[in-house]
Amino acid sequence: MKKKQFAPLVICNVEGEGMIQSRHSHTYYEIIYVQKGSGTHILNQNRLPYKTGDLFLICPEDEHCFDYKKYTCVTLIKFTDEFFSSQNQSIPHVGIVFSPQDLMRHKLLKEIKLTFDEPFKTILRSTIDNITTYNGSTDIATCPYIFYQILSLFGLITQALGRIDAQLVNCPPGKQELISYIHQHIYEPENILIKNVAAHFNIATSYFSAWFKRNFDISYRDYINGYRVKLIEIRIGNKTSTLSQIAEEFGFTDVSHLSNYFKKQTNINASHYGRI
Repeated sequence: MKKKQFAPLVICNVEGEGMIQSRHSHTYYEIIYVQKGSGTHILNQNRLPYKTGDLFLICPEDEHCFDYKKYTCVTLIKFTDEFFSSQNQSIPHVGIVFSPQDLMRHKLLKEIKLTFDEPFKTILRSTIDNITTYNGSTDIATCPYIFYQILSLFGLITQALGRIDAQLVNCPPGKQELISYIHQHIYEPENILIKNVAAHFNIATSYFSAWFKRNFDISYRDYINGYRVKLIEIRIGNKTSTLSQIAEEFGFTDVSHLSNYFKKQTNINASHYGRI
């Protein structure tokens, strides 16, 4: 089932039996904030436990549903491409590396739950409350106040994502724009070749490796391998993808290529990972 929406922005609360339990997709983007309740959010092939205060991002390519154990109420912020494209000139470029739509599609956020520490957890809840309180008082799709409140959510999401990235590779994010670019394209081997990354950021190819090592205290090759291996470990650990599917997703020629790479990086057979 694919739910459709033509309005640029819709904000609503849904609870209990009003929540669709069958797996479905949308023609729009959806930010889901859990006001109360607990259970499991099934997002694509991943089962993510949720509780009060959690936040999920759904894009048109996703399929999801909720399997709730305790009575659940969520706030939905649903928007189309038109909502941000019509106000594109108003989006500040400082602090938000990805566009809102890119963040909504970020693959890592379909597998790992965002976590917010204080004071950001309180700020997140307050921002959601501000949006829902103001909802209905005017034309929300063109209201600057609503627009910037929603944009601030993406600032919080970007910060939380940066913390996840740093934890995965045990390396400070440093030059966040470069790191975010690498993480966004980690599934596309051609795009993270040194010559292509260097060209994208206008850094001389011959200078890039030394520049990266000086700025991040780790070689570019080791950084890429560390991050890729962590993502592969997550895929295998989730037990929702076959090795063949993982190999295809990360650009390996076949399962043998993936297995040899994984064994070289971790000294563990990919087929045995998760059983240890």
